[in-house]
Formats: sequence, C-alpha cells, structure tokens
Amino acid sequence: MKDHQYDVVVVGCGVAGLSAAVSAAETGRRVAVLERSPIEERGGNTRWTEAYMRMKNENEVSDDFEEHFMQNAGSHLDPSLVAETGRPYPEWSPIVKALSFTDPEIVSTLATEAGPTLAWLREAGVTFSDMASYLITSSTTRICPVGGGLALIEALASAAERRGVDFYYQTSARALVRGPDGAVAGIEARNPDGAHRFHGKVVLACGGFEGNAEMQVRYYGAQARYIRPVARGGYYNRGEGIRMGLDAGAAPCGDFSEYHAEPIDPRSGQSEPIVFVFPYGILVDGAGRRFVDEASHTVDAIYENIARMIARLPGGTAYVVCDARLDDVPNWQRTVRSDQKPYTADTIEDLARQIGVPPAALAATVAAYNAATRPGQYRPLELDGLSTEGLTPPKSNWALPIDLGPYRAWPISSANCFTFGGLRCNTNAQVVDHDGEPIDNLYAAGETMGLYYGRYTGATSVLRGAVFGRIAGRHAAQANHGG
Repeated sequence: MKDHQYDVVVVGCGVAGLSAAVSAAETGRRVAVLERSPIEERGGNTRWTEAYMRMKNENEVSDDFEEHFMQNAGSHLDPSLVAETGRPYPEWSPIVKALSFTDPEIVSTLATEAGPTLAWLREAGVTFSDMASYLITSSTTRICPVGGGLALIEALASAAERRGVDFYYQTSARALVRGPDGAVAGIEARNPDGAHRFHGKVVLACGGFEGNAEMQVRYYGAQARYIRPVARGGYYNRGEGIRMGLDAGAAPCGDFSEYHAEPIDPRSGQSEPIVFVFPYGILVDGAGRRFVDEASHTVDAIYENIARMIARLPGGTAYVVCDARLDDVPNWQRTVRSDQKPYTADTIEDLARQIGVPPAALAATVAAYNAATRPGQYRPLELDGLSTEGLTPPKSNWALPIDLGPYRAWPISSANCFTFGGLRCNTNAQVVDHDGEPIDNLYAAGETMGLYYGRYTGATSVLRGAVFGRIAGRHAAQANHGG
C-alpha cells in the first residue's frame, strides 16, 4: 500500500469538495482531492446542475430562507428539546447537539455565510445572474452562476490547481485510517494503481447514496427500484462517506427515508430531463385515474412531493395529459427538458392507447375533470384560483377543460437529485458523535452532511456545499497547525 502525507485530504470533487480544497490550500497547507470519476467527469452532481441559489441578490438570502428550513426541521420533534436551541450552543445538552433535526445554528450559519461565500467565489472567477430558469412560476427568489454548476467546478478546480492541490482521479475512498489514539488520521483508497493510504485530516464531501441501489432500497424500500439519479454525476455517489462516518460513531442527520425528487421523462437519457408542465394539464396513473392536485401552488413548491408520489404508484410512472391550450402558456417549453417528443393524438382514446392506459378509463377521467371546471379568469403565470368544483382530488389553479385537440402526454417518473440522510455536523462542519462531540479530524460538507427533512428548501443544496465546504477546509487547515 502506498502512503501519502497531506495536511488535509478531501474526498469528493463537487462544489463542496473543491470549496474545502481551495479554502484549505489558501492557508498554505498540503491538500489532496480524491475523486472517483475520471477528470473529464469531475464535479459530482454540481457539474450537471444549473446551481440555482435561494438568494435575493449576491449578498442576501431570500426572505423565506430560514423560515422554510425551520418549517421542515423534522417530524414530531420533542418541544422540550427544541426549546433548548434558544440558548447559546455551549449550553445545549448532548442530546440536542446530536439530535437528528435541522439545526437552527447550521441554518443561521448558512444564511450568514452565503453572501461572503459568493464573494469568495467571485474572486475565483465566478459571475452570477438572475437569468430565467425552467420555472415559469416561482414562490421565491433565485440567482445562479453564469454557466451553471460546471462554471463553479471549472473555476474552483483551477483555483485549487494554482494553489498546488493534488488531484487523484478514478480513486475511491474505502475506509477511514485511525491513529494509535483512535483519532481519524486519513483515508484508505483504491485506484487503478492499487491501494493507497492518504494521511491527514479528512473532509468527506463525496455526495450521498443516490448511485447505490442497495442503500436506496435499504432506506426507501421497494419503491427505490423506480428511482434513478437525475444526472450522470449522481451515479458516482455510492454513500461511502456516509457509511464511513456512521461506522466511526457519527450521529446521523437528515431524513434517511426521503430524497430530493424531481419529475423527469424516463425515456430520456440526458441530464435532468425534467417535466414541469403538469400544472397546465392533469396527472394520471397507469390505470388512467387522477391521484393528486396538479396545481395546489406554484410548480417549484409542489414538484418534489408530486415526484415522490409518482414513485409510489404501481410501476413508478404517471402521465401528464394536456390539450392544445398548453400553447396559450407563455414559454411553457422551458418547463420540459426531455429530448423525447410527447405522445400526440387527435382523441383522448387514441392518446391513451399510445401511453398504455385503458382508453375508456382515461376518457372517463377527462370527462369528470372537464365537468368540474368552471368559468373564470385564466392567468397562467400566477396563482389564479381557477379551480375545479366537486372533484376529488381538486385542481386548485389553472383548471381549464381538456377538450381541444390535438392532445399531448409525457410519461413522468421520479428522479433522485440527492439524498437527505447524512452525517450530523456542527457549524465548523466537524462531524459530531452521538454525544454531540466533534470527532477529531473528521469533517463533512455537501450531501454527505445531513440537513434536509420534509420538503427540500429549494436552491440551497449547491449553496450549502460551497458554504460548508469552505468552512470545513479552512477549519481543518487551521486545526492542523494549532490554529
């Protein structure tokens, strides 16, 4: 086994890992990055995303930022434990420091450090914009890096290379190295050259487990057979970082039973082939029945829950059915990014035959829906309250009849953008044990750091990776030399 000596060893090359590597290297420390993919595909999930960030501008997070996180902090939390978080962190009990919930200290740090982190990214050459997205209706504010996640990867990787960071591609971490005192002392890994041992403080930033079918079934159950990563980068995320942390005694955090879901066209092999057009039609299952309110809110607020519901349907597939009135929705084409054309037909029955749904059942569903629509002002780019009457489930907005051919349909399945379950960390990105104490020399950032419960606070994942990656690298480098 080959041995390598570093001050900081970062596992993962997405925005979290690269932020950790650059911030550690800025202190002059020796830094290594271990990345499972070849150099051509480095960047994990970040490489493939547009990297939207829940910000009003480059300095301020959105107005609903902290509120949304805390509304989704966990389920049935003990109020006596939650009350402790109103005291200074050193006064929290060990139970609360290790509690599996969305820590308000973490959220506050994320909100406070978001602006400074974006300024730091600008120094690396990243520019930001509020350019239009696939969301033609939205419930919050967002900006994104020009060039998306790939621009982040290229800028940070270049910054790391300029600072002498060593990259080891096609290298998979296998186990934590422990010193004589039991403290974390490095990482064992393997690449085509054989086994390696990298000594140094460890930052686990190697994603979640959306690329690991066994772990998905373990945590999500049988429905996981229908769930695939939303982009190619997710296939590299096999969960080793989370497993190594838990095996080292880390407390878990984030909902291991859920994931950030997106509705996609399962026929497409391209990255993130989203289908967000369903608020302007109806969603039916394989039996031709509606099963959800397609337009209870703007699409950014509801698509995740709908995608999860689709994963639980027989066969894990639904179909969105629209008529010619879809063309009255400005820029609707932005909401569909599949490279596959929709099924089209002049009648509902013919459309049903094409998508494999019983024609009589789909025709009955559409007829019942049409009968429940009512006159009103249709405003497709805002919540218009144009709803059905006497229909279960209802459709709360944009409920126009579906009776004008030609008709269109897209299949939809649920894709896993990233997993929620991960390792419990403090505001220094140090992994903590079940007593809430930091595990010496072990840090986590990005998906490997657990955070989310319930409904994902949209456009915060890349931001979280950058903020806590930067914090992890800086703290590990300083701690390495008594700082």
